[in-house]
Amino acid sequence: MTETSHDRLLIIDFGSQVTQLIARRLRELNVYCEIHPYQNVTMEMVREMAPKAVIFSGGPDSVTREGSPRAPQEIFDLGVPILGICYGQQVMMHQLGGKVESGHGTAEFGRAFVTPQNELSILEGWFTEGDEQVWMSHGDHVSEIAEGFEVYGTSPNAPYAITADVSRNFYAVQFHPEVHHTPRGAKLYENFVKLAGFSGDWTMGAYREIMIEKIREQVGDKKVICGLSGGVDSSVAAVLIHEAIGDQLTCVFVDHGLLRKGEAEEVVTMFRDNYNMQLIHADEQELFLGELDGQSDPETKRKIIGKLFIDVFQKHADTIEGAEFLAQGTLYPDVIESVSFSGGPSVTIKSHHNVGGLPEKMGLKLVEPLRELFKDEVRALGRELGLPASFIGRHPFPGPGLAIRCPGEITREKLAILREADAIYIDQIRKHGLYDEIWQAFVAILPVRTVGVMGDGRTYDYACALRAVTSVDGMTADYYPFSHEFLGETATRIINEVKGINRCTYDITSKPPGTIEWE
Repeated sequence: MTETSHDRLLIIDFGSQVTQLIARRLRELNVYCEIHPYQNVTMEMVREMAPKAVIFSGGPDSVTREGSPRAPQEIFDLGVPILGICYGQQVMMHQLGGKVESGHGTAEFGRAFVTPQNELSILEGWFTEGDEQVWMSHGDHVSEIAEGFEVYGTSPNAPYAITADVSRNFYAVQFHPEVHHTPRGAKLYENFVKLAGFSGDWTMGAYREIMIEKIREQVGDKKVICGLSGGVDSSVAAVLIHEAIGDQLTCVFVDHGLLRKGEAEEVVTMFRDNYNMQLIHADEQELFLGELDGQSDPETKRKIIGKLFIDVFQKHADTIEGAEFLAQGTLYPDVIESVSFSGGPSVTIKSHHNVGGLPEKMGLKLVEPLRELFKDEVRALGRELGLPASFIGRHPFPGPGLAIRCPGEITREKLAILREADAIYIDQIRKHGLYDEIWQAFVAILPVRTVGVMGDGRTYDYACALRAVTSVDGMTADYYPFSHEFLGETATRIINEVKGINRCTYDITSKPPGTIEWE
């Protein structure tokens, strides 16, 4: 099966911060879509893609500014449904003969309520309880709609909040249906793809087949090296690539001594024994912990780990003759955070998201089969590939490992204490049936010792902080509201069972202003 056997939807990106959310809404409806920056969209590319529908995203520019982003004019002659969102609405109006103006007190930012004017197919299921709450974010406004369009919804500051030319299947809204501040926005996308005739045939099963085909085409008979961290992303990438090219793939698992309890053994057993993969277990704990000895600055620790990781990876990768590709578990949010929309220089992907600098240093080409996926989609792909549910549902774990959960100096003693405390905490969360409700949970060992009383004796041991957050994508997070009973029971277990800890705290900081990890 190839990509061409699937209905496709083209999203033309005009630079909105939330364009990727449009893709998420569509993927939830099993619709295959691609996001392309407006400057890359040519009619030749569009005809080759043959989309069944087109969406214009929002954007920060002003349509009234000379040289501001536009869609190819011929796109309106394709005969397919088009939906314009915010700036996308204004572009549509401007290019089809309507008018857009700046200012004049009609800017709207934040929550607004849209009132219906007429019935419209893409609004089915809306306005059942009166006005509909939406999220507005616009300075400019449409002052005159293009010929053939009619008004289907208004808000206090947007007389053309919803417009459509039904005869041509052109639809335009001034608000953002993709964000969660528009509570029933997903319904609008559902109605749009339905009227466009999408069959909802794009699933993780389909993605798996597409990517296997692409990997084989890209790699040919060459060899691929994969940096396996034991996390969900690199593991799913490795299993997918292995399914595509078998023994042409060799995984290098760098054990830096900063993993959780029993983690190294689990990884080796799963991939070497269960999947029969070529796996190099690079046990370099002494090297990493030796270099980290006496270091307490978070950035210094990260840099040491990053540099050593590259050196170790390269040392072992050099033993694999004929390797031309490096596989990485890069995800779509990494790409979005790292690529400049304007076409300027890209920002570096976060250092713990990839094997920083290796592709250039080793002259390798990248294989990134997950770069179009969000975290939840990677998990769905992992299930499709048959990875164990307990593994697929694992909380994210940072590349520098326990180093960033051990503020201050890292010692073998502190790491041993931290591993035991963390294992008990996760065991408690699982026992209470809370693991899948939480995005990430861990213990941080604090660089302070506190006085305690155990039995008849005084203790002077470490304090630890428990952390647990809920999140959709890790960009923002709230602390998990454990019951006092749970926290009391967990603290008692940790203090009783872990020699070296005599005090437990619970971190109730959200992100922002805090980060999820402590360093």
